[in-house]
Amino acid sequence: MPIPNRRSCGRKESRVILILITILAVINGLAAGWLLLYGLNAYWLTLVRWVKPARRSRLSPLKALNKNLELKNTELKNTELPSHEAGAIYPREKSATFREALPAVAVVGRAYNATHNGSHHSSLGNGFNTNGFSANGFAAHSFPSNGFAEGFAEFHDGTADAAANGNGTNGFTNGFESELEGHLDHKLEHNFEDGFNNPHPEFPLVTVQLPIFNERYVSRRLVDAVCQLDWPKDKLQIQVLDDSTDDTQNILQDAVAEYQAKGVWIEYLHRVNRQGFKAGALQEAMPKVKAEYIAIFDADFVPSTDWLKRTMQHYLYPTMDKLAVVQTRWGHINAEYSLLTKLQAVNLDGHFAVEQEARHRRGYFLNFNGTAGIWYKQAILDSGGWHADTLAEDMDLSYRAQMRGWKIFYDNSIATPAELPVAITAFKLQQFRWAKGGIQCAKKLLGKVWFSPLPVMHKWQATVHLTGHIVHPLLMILVLMSVPLLAAANPPSSAPTTTNTFNLLEFLWGAMMLPATFGPPFLYSMAQKSLHPQTWHRRLGRVFMLALLGTGISWSNTRAVMAGFLNTGANFRRTPKFDIKYKSDRWENKAYAIPLDGTALVELGLCAYSFIAVFLAASKGLYLTLPFMLLYAVSYGYVGSLTLWQSWHQGK
Repeated sequence: MPIPNRRSCGRKESRVILILITILAVINGLAAGWLLLYGLNAYWLTLVRWVKPARRSRLSPLKALNKNLELKNTELKNTELPSHEAGAIYPREKSATFREALPAVAVVGRAYNATHNGSHHSSLGNGFNTNGFSANGFAAHSFPSNGFAEGFAEFHDGTADAAANGNGTNGFTNGFESELEGHLDHKLEHNFEDGFNNPHPEFPLVTVQLPIFNERYVSRRLVDAVCQLDWPKDKLQIQVLDDSTDDTQNILQDAVAEYQAKGVWIEYLHRVNRQGFKAGALQEAMPKVKAEYIAIFDADFVPSTDWLKRTMQHYLYPTMDKLAVVQTRWGHINAEYSLLTKLQAVNLDGHFAVEQEARHRRGYFLNFNGTAGIWYKQAILDSGGWHADTLAEDMDLSYRAQMRGWKIFYDNSIATPAELPVAITAFKLQQFRWAKGGIQCAKKLLGKVWFSPLPVMHKWQATVHLTGHIVHPLLMILVLMSVPLLAAANPPSSAPTTTNTFNLLEFLWGAMMLPATFGPPFLYSMAQKSLHPQTWHRRLGRVFMLALLGTGISWSNTRAVMAGFLNTGANFRRTPKFDIKYKSDRWENKAYAIPLDGTALVELGLCAYSFIAVFLAASKGLYLTLPFMLLYAVSYGYVGSLTLWQSWHQGK
């Protein structure tokens, strides 16, 4: 029997090792390339959000309401006025005032349409003809305030005088803006009551649904806030959809009985089984919904009294056809409670103030966020209702509605405060549910999206949106492959050619990872600048700390992504809330504690593993790779140690 040649065996082993290293390097490069695409998309969405849309003429509100109007005066066309994009008609410094008064703008536009249709207007230098803005046109719309009709008559006279003096353009625009602004202020002063009294004929019926499950600490707070919404009692139906199995039932029943005695239209609906979870509760309550508009709030939200009036204006005076949802921004009750809540607030601010706003502006698909929004009932029915086959029923229904031609309006100016999770285990559980649900929606909907007639860019944005949580298993690939690749890099006996090859690969890998890594922080920084223009620079530390939190939960979210692909694991686990508002509030000894599982130990193990990669990168002079390995080590160390510390503190 021939004896194997040691030299030939060594060559075969070297080839096998080389093939394995090559495969690992290719996989590592593909993961980095995919992460680069997500990072570049963060830059793109930030650019879309940050670059202001082209400004329109001073008559842009009228042009938006009457597309047949043609302005013939070039000077007027070049006059600067904030755009009508996303419902923002007036400058930001006046947004709080004029967004509230948007109905008045629509009334003016409708009055103009009613009188202008069928009649031709002369050039602006001569003013509009007599039939253009007639008293009959305004009377037909039953203006509640005689002051507006008188003010408009004065404006019309002023315009004619200005035209006679050769200042038709300036007279018209300045007069119109002045009188319109005066009318809007008048409407604000009377809080929209002029046209809605006796007995609120223009207030539509609205149903508010409150899906709740075991929320003893915050359920009463939500019911109190919703029952104080500034809306006529006979036009506001409140449904408490309670699936609770603990004393939350008694708390809610007492609250409902108390408000019913005060004349509030509120109903308590309890299910014996939790089939379909939140989606099942919403779907089962649909036959009992009396209104065409359905607002939804989760238990941890506290809407302001004017929330419904401000949000419903987009339905009463729409700026788009087939409006299915009006989504508002999430605010934060306890953002300053701890470092963890500060980082969560930055994360959510980036999603809403940049991602949602950018998708809305560009017409990309966006989603109803499950709460703090209003659905049009017909859109829900037309899209097939609530489905319980994913953990992201809100995203699922949003996409199905948009693929049927319905639109979603996002209003960044309306913030709805909510309580952020204060326990790292609760936060990871929330992220797990969102990650798994997003992947389930991707499996269900991406094929339909790509076979639809949507533009390619819209399809790509929908793909990134639905599969965004894939970044976590991609990060895990980079971490796990780092040690074997670094161990094989630049061995002492390697030839210069081999060393140069490894250096080139490191450079290419770093060229992809640098923009991929800094894309999300750039997005979050710009979100802070948008929401906190005076103090945003002092919040940049939170932005970079968020990178640690996002990387540190990649193991937990990788499990969620795999569960979404395979449809395994727990179907639904709620995120506990504890009514935490101030730093002095304690939660450790309250109910709903989440038991410690093995994820913390795995995270600490990944921390140690990453430190090995740090040592290898430093010892071999791979200084471009070194910062990334250090980031991974610190991230897993932070999340794993925080999980253990809170669990130990909670058990004391």
